[in-house]
Amino acid sequence: MVSEEDVLKVLKATGGPMTASQIAEFLGASKNEVSKILKKLKERDLITSPNRCYYSFREVGEGND
Repeated sequence: MVSEEDVLKVLKATGGPMTASQIAEFLGASKNEVSKILKKLKERDLITSPNRCYYSFREVGEGND
């Protein structure tokens, strides 16, 4: 099972926007599982979505979308 922390670590380590499929492949998890986590993280403003279906780590002090 993938945790929110796992997803955040991947996004932070890669430094660029990633899709749910890319994150899932990197973690060896299902896209659906990762998508649910991304939705929760986005709602809590821990990640940003610079383009549709792409997600990246929200740096401290970064403005809202």
